[in-house]
Amino acid sequence: MRRQEMRPGGEAGSPAEQVKALVDLLAGKGSQGCPALQVPESTPDSPLGPRGNDAKIQKHREALLTRVGSGPELHDAAHRLGGLLLVEGLTDLQLREHDFTQVEATRGGWRPARTVALDRLFLPLSRVSIPPRVSVTVGVAGMGKTTLVRHSPRLWAQGQVGSDFALVLPLTFRDLNAHEKLSADRLIHTAFPHLGEPGLAPAALSRVLLILDGLDECKTPLDFSNTVACTDPKKELQVDRLVTNIIRGNLFPEVSVWVTSRPGAAGQVPGGLVDRMTELRGFEEEEVKACLGQMFAEDQVLLGWVLGQVQADRALYLMCTVPAFCRLAGLALGHLGRSRSGPQPLQLWPPRTLCELYAWYLRMALSRDGEKGKASLRIEQVALSSRKMVGTLGRLAFQGLVKKKYVFYEQDLKAFGVDLALLHGSPGSCFLQREETPAAAAAYCFAHLSLQEFLAAAYYYGASKRAIFDLFTESGVSWPRLGFLTHFRSAAQRAMQAEDGRLDVFLRFLSGLLSPRVNALLAGTLLAQGEHEGYRAQAAELLQGCLRPDAAVCARAVNVLHCLQELQHTQLARGVQEAVGSGALAGLSSPCHRAALAYLLQVSDTCAQEVNLSACLGQGVLRSLLPQLLYCRSLRLDANQFQDAVMELLGSVLSGKDCRTQELSLAENQISNKGAKALARSLLVNRSLTSLDLRANSIGPLGAKALADALRINRTLTALSLQGNGIKDDGARAMAEALASNQTLSVLHLQKNTIGPMGAQWMADTLKQNRSLKELMFSSNGIADGGAAALAEALKVNQGLESLDLQSNSISDPGVAALTRALCTNQTLLSLNLRENSISPEGAQALAGALRTNSTLRSLDLTANLLHDQGAQAIAGAVGENHTLLSLHLQWNFLQASAAIALGQALQRNGNLTSLDLQENAIGDEGATAVASALKTNTALTALYLQVASIGAAGAQALGEALAVNRTLEILDLRGNAIGVAGAKALANALKSSREFPGFGRGAVHRYRTVWKPQAPAHQSPGKQRCRVWGPDDLGGHHSKRPHAHCGNVSRTSSRRTRQDGQRLCQKFRNGRTGFQGISCVWESWDLGTMGQHKSWCPARRKQRPHQRGHELLATQHQPRQG
Repeated sequence: MRRQEMRPGGEAGSPAEQVKALVDLLAGKGSQGCPALQVPESTPDSPLGPRGNDAKIQKHREALLTRVGSGPELHDAAHRLGGLLLVEGLTDLQLREHDFTQVEATRGGWRPARTVALDRLFLPLSRVSIPPRVSVTVGVAGMGKTTLVRHSPRLWAQGQVGSDFALVLPLTFRDLNAHEKLSADRLIHTAFPHLGEPGLAPAALSRVLLILDGLDECKTPLDFSNTVACTDPKKELQVDRLVTNIIRGNLFPEVSVWVTSRPGAAGQVPGGLVDRMTELRGFEEEEVKACLGQMFAEDQVLLGWVLGQVQADRALYLMCTVPAFCRLAGLALGHLGRSRSGPQPLQLWPPRTLCELYAWYLRMALSRDGEKGKASLRIEQVALSSRKMVGTLGRLAFQGLVKKKYVFYEQDLKAFGVDLALLHGSPGSCFLQREETPAAAAAYCFAHLSLQEFLAAAYYYGASKRAIFDLFTESGVSWPRLGFLTHFRSAAQRAMQAEDGRLDVFLRFLSGLLSPRVNALLAGTLLAQGEHEGYRAQAAELLQGCLRPDAAVCARAVNVLHCLQELQHTQLARGVQEAVGSGALAGLSSPCHRAALAYLLQVSDTCAQEVNLSACLGQGVLRSLLPQLLYCRSLRLDANQFQDAVMELLGSVLSGKDCRTQELSLAENQISNKGAKALARSLLVNRSLTSLDLRANSIGPLGAKALADALRINRTLTALSLQGNGIKDDGARAMAEALASNQTLSVLHLQKNTIGPMGAQWMADTLKQNRSLKELMFSSNGIADGGAAALAEALKVNQGLESLDLQSNSISDPGVAALTRALCTNQTLLSLNLRENSISPEGAQALAGALRTNSTLRSLDLTANLLHDQGAQAIAGAVGENHTLLSLHLQWNFLQASAAIALGQALQRNGNLTSLDLQENAIGDEGATAVASALKTNTALTALYLQVASIGAAGAQALGEALAVNRTLEILDLRGNAIGVAGAKALANALKSSREFPGFGRGAVHRYRTVWKPQAPAHQSPGKQRCRVWGPDDLGGHHSKRPHAHCGNVSRTSSRRTRQDGQRLCQKFRNGRTGFQGISCVWESWDLGTMGQHKSWCPARRKQRPHQRGHELLATQHQPRQG
């Protein structure tokens, strides 16, 4: 390295030479050829040593602090801006759609992504990675990107972040737009003139960060394909070509570059040049509240009202996740809230559409200046000038929107006749924001992109009524267009043809200006009173005519529905919503109905939780809806007769970056192995799906193998159901091999798949290694004792499985013995289902031994086995000692009174069991009496099922006596027992004498619930019941604050005496204060030759409803509420 000779006085060259040396250094030339920055070996005290460098850098820090300032918005946003979402790239939604569409389609949710702290943005993410050179941060308009790039240099200047950067050079495209041509040399000198001063040693410039803020505001799009490479920092280039060469690394190759942009414009930068892409997230719910709280800190009543309006409107709340929109909405709603308390003759209502909200914002802006004038003449003059200003700003906004121009300068404003003096007043500051730039006098931009679109629509609305040429034509020469509707059609057509959706919200506002409510708000300001009435119906027809019959429902079509909503033409969307609720969607397949359905998928609160399109879609309708199904979090497409071709389409949806679907159900379709392979290919790249239900299809072993191969790579799917797909042993083997490497799948359903002992053996071998699987459904196969023994060996070492279902697998005592030995050592299994097997008393004794040892099992289902009294007695003895079992099912096991007596004795000792099922066992009155005796002391049991248990009046009376004492039992099922009127009266008297219900009080509101228990499916335990909630309106005008007893004397063959007793019993329950929330007593008298359902009538409900045949009593007690 050559040494530079020192001049007298210690100066190392002129400022111009210093700038040249700095540029050469940034260009990667080091100190060679840069004599102005070459310094001698100096001591620490030398003015050119480290201390001198520190002084120059400190001066740059002070200059940055002066430039960016330290306003309160920077402190308020510090927490949210401190972490950026690390994303893999831009999605098609971000590249092609309007910012509003991005927020609405994703419902304000952000992609699951890793967060990177602001101070680690240019640091390696791991030990083996390298620091990024080019980082791009994206965010929709108003998200706070400019605030972020002001916040980051401020933190660096204060020494809080970026300690490894010697210099941070923030630039904005608003500054760069003022230049036609620039060289890299002049770029640095113009933006940072203080860096040209002598004495800045190159040792201090080890790393430099160059920030380019607002790529979407660049006046000329970047063209990386046709831009000629340039490495000369002194050569003058057009600004877009200069930026392109900087990002490519032809200029300043050693400099780190940080670009911020809206998502659509960020797509100009090739992905291969971006080393790291991040996304700026929006407000969360608490941040929305905090933002509005700061705006109305002095008026808590108004704050509460504004928050209520935002939370009540889901669409408004979603848009308030954008910080700038949240502030704009807060101003508009705040003005509305204050107007409601003032003397206003206008009818005031909360805004229901986007255009109504901005109409209130416009009224707020215009009223600010009007309030300043004291004389009425002055007010009229101010209002006239304000309207004129809005008109000129609207023309500016419209032309900027057409030309994709969002930043304006003084020459632009003068060209459109905007009075700069008015912009400094209150109304002008509500629309345009002024920002000083180093290169130009000032730059202006609208407070939010949507505000520019609203003013553009207002201008177009007024101009189209008198214009004779197309307003979108830049030269002003086109075929004559006369009349507002002609221009409205032109605007709609251009909006439908715009691929980037930049005219979508403009068209919404234009449609909204035709609504009666907006006309009432802006009458006399921008609109004439009642002028919308002649256009509204025809505009709605024009909009619906834009929907093409054979095209997919794209975002443009959904925007047409948004326009109809702004127009207050809601019949189409309301009709489709009613069809979705009633299940009549299959008959609605026109283009308008499809677009309305896609619209509801975005905005409906019901569809936000789950979209149920079962048994109503054809392949053509599904194909047209595919672009919108991407954003449904939970999607049910059951029983639509979909075949493999449809799975190819769905696979393309699941493979997209935009896919947000987390749960997908395709049960009961016609999917074979080819369709399963298509879904498997999508699982290789999908990063959102967590649950896939393919039950009741026919994918076979080959389909199961394809899905298993995908599971080796997929790391997001946690639940998979292949029930009833005939995968057999080969399919089970493939799934087992996949589980050996997959560590995310936690639920696997393989019922009814003809899997034998070999398939169970393969699965058992995998369970010895797998630690992620929590639930394995293996019911209705044929694994027999050999398969059960293999799974038992796996349970001895497995430490992850919590639920195992082996129902209907031909397991007998040897298999049960193996399982019980495993239960003695297993510490994780919580639920074991062995119903409908061949377990004898010997197997029950083995289970009893395991229950005495096991301390983790919570649920044991032994329904439909061969336990008999001996086996049940053994189980009862173990239950008396067990302290963890919560649910025990012994239905249909040929039990009699002695078994019930043993179980009653166990209940007296057990303090944990909450559910006991003894249905379809002939325990008789003696057994019921024993169980009732236990209920007098037991304080844990909440559900007791004694359906069809040969219980008579004596047993019911014993249970009634127990209910008078028991305070914990919530469900008592006595259907199918001949308890008679005497037994029912005993139960009624017990309920009447139970302790007073603590929830009753003056003014209390209660809901009465009756369990209506249908016949349980084969795979469902009897304890899982469907409940219906009854309120006062369901009781035929009965509004008593007491628990309601529903009694029905069923069947026309029942005697008059029985009907009268039932009505008296109903009245007795009605007059009593009991601990029951609801009790339903149903008598049915039927003969074996009568088929079908009988109907019952209850005087309290005054309405007929069907009941199942043969049930004589259903009594349901619920836990009393706490007062």
